[in-house]
Amino acid sequence: MNQLPLHGLTVLEFSQYLSGPSAGLRLADLGARVIKIERPVTGDACRRLSIKNLWIDGDSLLFHTINRNKESYTADLKSPEDRVILRKLIAEADVLTHNFRPGVMESAGLDYPAVQLLNPRIVYGAISGYGNEGPWKGRPGQDLLLQSMSGLAYMTGNEMDSPMPFGLSIADSLCGAQLVQGILGALVRRHKTGEGALVEISMMESLLDLQFEFMTTYHSSGVLPRRSKFSNGNPLLSAPYGIYATSDGYIAIAMINIPQLAQAIESEALAEFSQEQAFSHRDEIKEILTRHLGGQATGWWLERLHAEDMWAMEVLDWQRLTAHEGYRCLEIEQPIMTHRGKSLVTTRCPIRIDGERLFSAKPAPSLGQDNERIVMELLK
Repeated sequence: MNQLPLHGLTVLEFSQYLSGPSAGLRLADLGARVIKIERPVTGDACRRLSIKNLWIDGDSLLFHTINRNKESYTADLKSPEDRVILRKLIAEADVLTHNFRPGVMESAGLDYPAVQLLNPRIVYGAISGYGNEGPWKGRPGQDLLLQSMSGLAYMTGNEMDSPMPFGLSIADSLCGAQLVQGILGALVRRHKTGEGALVEISMMESLLDLQFEFMTTYHSSGVLPRRSKFSNGNPLLSAPYGIYATSDGYIAIAMINIPQLAQAIESEALAEFSQEQAFSHRDEIKEILTRHLGGQATGWWLERLHAEDMWAMEVLDWQRLTAHEGYRCLEIEQPIMTHRGKSLVTTRCPIRIDGERLFSAKPAPSLGQDNERIVMELLK
């Protein structure tokens, strides 16, 4: 691709861990120049956040995956000398992002009103855990805590299970993606009016928005959603929706007409139920399916279900997934060589533009590696 959509735009990333840096990663993938502003000596706290004790070039593997395609500039927000340089950078930037708790950027004199005076056209993106008001505003915006507070932990697992969080940092990832949406919208408005913008989002609001179906149902009925006793997939959906064990693995079954499913898998017990009973008798139906599907292999069931164009797929782990032709044809893998010559494989940007996949092999920066060059650019 000759020129990516955000080519020529500069983003200053005052962010750490996942939510803010994930937004910066996507902006960089779309062509923006993203400069991480990191504290001297220690840098982004994510550099020390280990995943299964995996480290590359002295930094965590997680840091390398979420901060590829960026530059690093070290500055002490409490240092008057460093703040002079930061103000010059802000005056030339297009976007600034941060995910500090409320009050941190204000104490450094880098809150939106102060930054707007330096650069009226800047788009200022701020992520918080719970917003800037209310009794939760000072609480840590950590993913597990937010999943627990938002009610999301009651959507996964079966009825008798304890609250169960997602197996990934969904609040961070979703909030970062939504911040990008807001920033892009503000940049479009700036193109039309010349005005900058303050774009604010909280991880709690992102998770509440994710649950819009459940929240709307609750407000309409006043009744809490109830998870299935067996193979819960979505508390709002009827049987057979869920994951079931087979004799050699697991099979996922989505929305299928009950009488048609009974015929396809030759279950006399299931044939006793009508489609109208799919929700009212959800647990009984799922219990029948649990017993019946355990009697044959996944492939045996899929052959019969797919012959009738029914919505069912095998449940794959990553080893089997990455070996599958369906995965390989996506070309989702992004090889990267670090500054010290170590190699790793991560995922590329999932977006395609004009039919082209967006790859970038530029590795995550070492701490402060771009300080000298950035200062020289400011002195030109």
